[in-house]
Amino acid sequence: MSAAVFDTYVTRKDGILMHFDIIVPENTPFEQVVGFGKIYLAEKGQAGQPLTASECRFCHIEQASEPVSAAFAERGYYIFEMQGCN
Repeated sequence: MSAAVFDTYVTRKDGILMHFDIIVPENTPFEQVVGFGKIYLAEKGQAGQPLTASECRFCHIEQASEPVSAAFAERGYYIFEMQGCN
């Protein structure tokens, strides 16, 4: 399955930069990608932080790994945390 990767940078409430990828099935509407990002931010205690096209940009298409495909089946998306997410 092809997956679209959205490179995302959000400033946390304490001023630290979060860097994570929102990975979704290819052709997922951008509004839905942003919605998934907002769910993730709320889970991290960062609800209300800005998440728009300025913070979240399409990066590339890749083949979904097994864990990513499993997350698609369960939640519809996968988050790959890189920096400042914990």
